[in-house]
Formats: sequence, C-alpha cells, structure tokens
Amino acid sequence: MLRAMLGDGADDAIAELRARGIDPATLGGAGDLPTDPAAIQQVVAQMQSLFAGGDDQPVNWQMAHDLARQQASVGGDPSLTPTQGRQVRDALSVAELWLDAATDLPPATAPARAWSRAEWVEATLPAWRTLTEPVASSLSTALVEALGGQLELPPGTMLPGGVEPGQLLRRLGSAVFGLQVGQAAGTLSHDVFGTTDIGLPLLDVPAPALVAANVEEFAEGLDAPPEEVRLFLALREAAATRLFTHVPWLRAHLLATVEAYARGITIDVDQLEEAVGSIDPTDAAALQQALSGGVFAPHTTDEQKAALERLETALALVEGWVDEVSATAALPHLPHGVALREMIRRRRAAGGPAEQTFANLVGLELRPRRLRDAAALWAQIARDGGTAARDAVWDHPDLLPSTADLDDPAGYAARRATAAGEAAEVDRALAEIFGEEPDES
Repeated sequence: MLRAMLGDGADDAIAELRARGIDPATLGGAGDLPTDPAAIQQVVAQMQSLFAGGDDQPVNWQMAHDLARQQASVGGDPSLTPTQGRQVRDALSVAELWLDAATDLPPATAPARAWSRAEWVEATLPAWRTLTEPVASSLSTALVEALGGQLELPPGTMLPGGVEPGQLLRRLGSAVFGLQVGQAAGTLSHDVFGTTDIGLPLLDVPAPALVAANVEEFAEGLDAPPEEVRLFLALREAAATRLFTHVPWLRAHLLATVEAYARGITIDVDQLEEAVGSIDPTDAAALQQALSGGVFAPHTTDEQKAALERLETALALVEGWVDEVSATAALPHLPHGVALREMIRRRRAAGGPAEQTFANLVGLELRPRRLRDAAALWAQIARDGGTAARDAVWDHPDLLPSTADLDDPAGYAARRATAAGEAAEVDRALAEIFGEEPDES
C-alpha cells in the first residue's frame, strides 16, 4: 500500500526508510483499519495525492470522509423509500406532541429528517474535527520526535518526490488518523439511531433525525411492534434535540470541555520510542502489535482526569434528562416503553466497537457511566418541584448538578437551598459595603 501512496521513487524511499530502522508501511497497525482490498483501493488515490503535496493537517479529512462513506455502504445503504421517510417524520411529529406533556422546553425549530447511513456520515463528520484534531496534532508531533531520529539524515535531506523526512512522518500520521476516524465514523453509522446517541450534539443546528435502516434493524426480533420501537426512539431523539436547541450554552459547553480535555493531553514519547525501537522494524506483525498495544494511548495528567470527570458528569446529566423525559412521555402511550427504556440503557452502557475506536483515538469514552444516577436525580427534582423546576436547572451552567448530587439525589434540594442561602449572604454583604439596598427578591 505504501508503494502506491508514494508513486514514483517509492522503492528508493522505502529502502531508505528501512535502512534507517523504520518501516512506515506498517504504521496502519496503530488502529482498527480496514483490511479488505476494496476499501484499501478506494483510498490509495487520495494517499498518492497526499504525498505529492498539500497541507500537512493532523487528520486527512478527505480520506476520513471517503472511508466513512465506504464503510457506511457495507451491506447496502439504499436511498430511503417514500414510505420509510414518511414513517420517520410521522414518528418524530407524534413524539413532539407527547413531549409537550413531559417538558416545558418547546420543540426544535428545525424540520424533522429521515436519513440513510451515508446521509448521517455527511451531516455529522464535521463534528468529529473537534473531538479528534487536538489529539491528532499531539500524536503527529510525538511520531516525528520518536521516529524522526531513527532516520539519521542530514538537515535538509529530501526523500524521492521532494518530501522531507519529518513531513513524510507527519503525513503518514495524518493518513493513519484519517483512516481511523473514517473507519470509526462509517462503522458508527450502522449503530446510531439519530444525531444525539452519543450524548454530544453532532449538528451545528440541532434537528431531530433518525437513520431509518438502523431503527428497522433494531426493531427486528423484539417483542414490541416496529411502530412502537420507532416512536420510542423518536421520543429520545426529539427530547435531546429540544434540549440542545433551547439551552443555547449546552452544545458549546460540552464541546469546549472535550476540546480542553483533548488539548491538555500529553503523549508519552519515551514509551513510544521504547516500543518502536525495541522491535525489528522489518517485522510487520511485531510493529503492528506494538503500535496497537497502547503506544499511542494518550497519557492523562491529574488535571485531565478531573476534566474527564466533569465531562462524564455532563454527559450523564444530558443522557439522564433525555432518559427521564422520554420515558415519562412514553408511559401513557407505549405498552413496551419500560422494557425499551431498559434495553436502551443497557445498550448505551455496553457501547460498541466504533465507540471503542473513538475512545482509543481521543482518550475518552462517549458513554454516560452514571446514566441511571442522573435519571434518578432528574426524577427526584421533578418530584420535589415539578417539571418546571427540573427543566429550569438548564438555565445556567452554574446550576448543573455535581457528582455529589449524582451520589445523593435525595439531598439535592437541601444542598441547593444551602447554596442559595450562602449566595444571598454574600449579596447582602456586598450591598452593605457599597451602600446599596439589598435585593430581597
């Protein structure tokens, strides 16, 4: 494959690299890359163009896009029939009516959509930039530092084709990461039901959408009728879309937390150098095993672990709210609603191979570990103050519950009352200092 990527001069370039103790052709072993000839052939043309010139971006997004589309089509991905489109839109329309009785948040303003898997890829792939590019940049730098020294070439040396050694390594890293992202996104397109399954909003403008084929496949073999399954999944999608539409700070808050976490990650360069330098670089199997055995795993600091905990709490709160609100809306209408709720909970807790690939890529798992605790908390808040009080928690990020609230949902009201009293005391003290009348509202 590397020979096809480099084009003219490939044999000389490969021989030079191997003579210096590195075989870049095996760098693809760093992740779960495709192995079938059809998938490889589809990206070879892009890789040839990459090594001929172009931007040295941390992720080759053209390759990611092409492979994601190819993976989405595995097993067939025909365009939706008029009947499928109507069924999805009708389900989302009914879901909005039922949700009106379960939440004060109004419906999303964007129209409902029915998608194929390829359409899901096209709509959501841009969001993966935020998740992957910061880590990809760190990995690219680490790759050059770890492997560049093994080339031992004089400064200014150019490989055949006019490519600098460091540039070659960066482009290899970009290509490998692009293949990994494309493979994961394309595989995920077979698993998701809509745009909010992973807890993060994947659209700039939230809009309720369902991938019709995935909904139908999920419904096969279940005791519940397909129409009921479709309506339940529509409730979850519509509820999450309402949340991201009418809580304007939430999307930016979540994505900024992900980006801050990713940008703070450091790569264990010593571990990378040790793993690559201790094996025979001509042994493709050994190099593949080394690169897939955690060498590229990000090394998180205590600060990053704390950021990860904040992110996981936020994801759990989003998923817990969606879980509680959609279940409340389904209860009067769907006989199998309770069973479907438990099935979705277990599905989210288990995750899947595509989600694990993204966990390897960005160092975090997009799964709400405390979904049940968060759902119990939202239910407790609704019991104490009603749905209006529950939904008002989203008015400002400072009001978001903490991990302590997830640990003890029953004590949430008392803790909020104490915090409000302390804030009022501070306001009164400031008013006295500045000679103002205290706000007694």
